[in-house]
Amino acid sequence: MANMASGNTVAEVAHLIGDAARANMLAALMGGQALTAGELARHAGVTPQTTSGHLIKLTEARLLAVERQGRHRYYRLASPEVAQAIHALSVLAVAGPKRHHPIGPKDAALRLARTCYDHIAGRLALALADSLVREGHVILSDGAGLVTDCGRRFLTDFGINTEALHARRPLCRTCLDWSERRPHIAGQLGAALLGNALEQGWLMRTPESRALRITRSGEIGFATTFRLPLNWREQPGR
Repeated sequence: MANMASGNTVAEVAHLIGDAARANMLAALMGGQALTAGELARHAGVTPQTTSGHLIKLTEARLLAVERQGRHRYYRLASPEVAQAIHALSVLAVAGPKRHHPIGPKDAALRLARTCYDHIAGRLALALADSLVREGHVILSDGAGLVTDCGRRFLTDFGINTEALHARRPLCRTCLDWSERRPHIAGQLGAALLGNALEQGWLMRTPESRALRITRSGEIGFATTFRLPLNWREQPGR
């Protein structure tokens, strides 16, 4: 029972996230990369001194973790659970009244492909999920995902050994895409798909943004490997 969260502790965490500057910092870290205090200050639109105070509070609350490299400090989300909480709040935010919450990201690049903490989001992610389900490689239902035997063989050929992934996280689960309003693939499989695509040069990160750029080799690789329909980019947001 000692680990049960009371209303007071929930309120404390919500209060920390509820500050606009801190919320912008946490949102910036949803790109999955560790950022410096200076980079987070730019995302939050506050001074370095103010940023320092915010980072201390977020780190003490274990919402952020610090990595030191030489004289530099890099901040990242402390756990996948923190990322899930931020993502859930994003979904709630875009579902609110239009006059207060514009639906989905305005940036076309973000809507096409972006990082959602450690996995791919946007229309590309939906196209990949649809492909894996259509080909019988993955079964998705009620937020959970099952990788089939033929799916494991397909993923192995693609360069992802599902047997080597860590058991401490779900192998495959769904994550509601807050710009497209449909679920994409998260969990260890989602992270492995992103990592593999980055390693192969199919995707490239965009500096100072969560947007992912699909390279020429990626256009060909995704289309042929996953048998994507020709109009996958044109899916309307839902």
